[in-house]
Amino acid sequence: MRALLLVIGLLLAPLGVHAESLLLVPDAVFDGTARHAGWAVLVREGRIAAAGPAASIDAPRDARRIELAGMTLLPGLIDAHSHILLHPYDETPWTDQVLTESPAERVARATVHLRAHLRAGFTTLRDLGTEGAGYADVGLRQALAKGVIEGPRLVVAGPAIVATGSYGPKGFAPHVAVPLGAEEADGTELIRVARRQIGHGVDVVKVYADYRWGPKGEARPTFSLEELASLVTIAADAGRPVIAHAATAEGMRRAALAGVRSIEHGDGGTPEVFALMAARGVHFCPTLAAGEAIAAYGGWRKGSDPEPAQVAQKKKSFAAALAAGVAICMGSDVGVFTHGDSVREMELMVEYGMTPTAVLGAATATNARLLGLEDEIGRIAPGLEADLVAVEGNPSETISALRRVRLVIQGGRVVFERKRNDTPEP
Repeated sequence: MRALLLVIGLLLAPLGVHAESLLLVPDAVFDGTARHAGWAVLVREGRIAAAGPAASIDAPRDARRIELAGMTLLPGLIDAHSHILLHPYDETPWTDQVLTESPAERVARATVHLRAHLRAGFTTLRDLGTEGAGYADVGLRQALAKGVIEGPRLVVAGPAIVATGSYGPKGFAPHVAVPLGAEEADGTELIRVARRQIGHGVDVVKVYADYRWGPKGEARPTFSLEELASLVTIAADAGRPVIAHAATAEGMRRAALAGVRSIEHGDGGTPEVFALMAARGVHFCPTLAAGEAIAAYGGWRKGSDPEPAQVAQKKKSFAAALAAGVAICMGSDVGVFTHGDSVREMELMVEYGMTPTAVLGAATATNARLLGLEDEIGRIAPGLEADLVAVEGNPSETISALRRVRLVIQGGRVVFERKRNDTPEP
């Protein structure tokens, strides 16, 4: 009987059965909205059982007490724009990744990337496009759910949808057909492609509302408003939101009018477009870190060289979004730069004008609402999933405190712990 119980325990462990109760006692708790000094959090059966002033929490006698002196406890962080199957372009250019790296290599890399994110305090990622790797993100999501690999919860888009002739890799002779980094569709074909992707298990549908396919390589709209609206309707019928890549004001305008859930990048956003987004409840993921990373790959040295035009424009559009009151998400486009370093985006959001507290909210409660998971994650409140991260210091004052992760809890299980005197892993 004892052996049988052991086998049953091993089988149930990956499915998220949590017997241990935890009482977490930090200096303060950021609950997704505000910081509360002197709070504690009780975790039971994988969920938050109580949160509030430490003296008010009645913990069971068998609860393991974890003292987190000098630390802030937060909801598990969420990056709403990631590419887990890409790695930094200064290591291998995007085209070479799509054309020369095998599916097996890309999935192997992704498992390493996922582990890095989890240990950096990110317990959920929205992955917005496999860039030539088909539905590998769906398989990774399933492997995570089964406990085969460790990493954040994944919300996946599979292959993004692009207008015919707009996307890459490009530059090859017309008679040479090369694999694309996304799936082409136009007009009524959008219906068939979207339904096929949904049938393959995507959580969201991503579409490129514009792309760099103008006569001089400039970004221009790729789909009409009618095409985008039809895609939103088809996806909504299946309970899926549509996410739009859009860097031009016109692409953003069409996407917002069509009813997309969020707009990614928004480099050319104007006050008028952001006002439209705010009025229609469209979220904005600015991806600041990717823009700076690409400028650095081109030779820019931040702090010593003049600011590139694209960085200056990004600052301008971000300021316009703040002024318009758009719901701003924390979405970094990680994969363009190093996995496990999504905090870079949060540091830039502060540098570009947001308060640290607002940025923390963007990476927790706001992103949870964006993903439709506000009743499961993104806040520290009774009944929610116990996805938690403890960091040394006060990120409500200094956002870079998020780099000092000491404890990560996922679904009520301690999945990573680092003592103060431990040497950080490379």
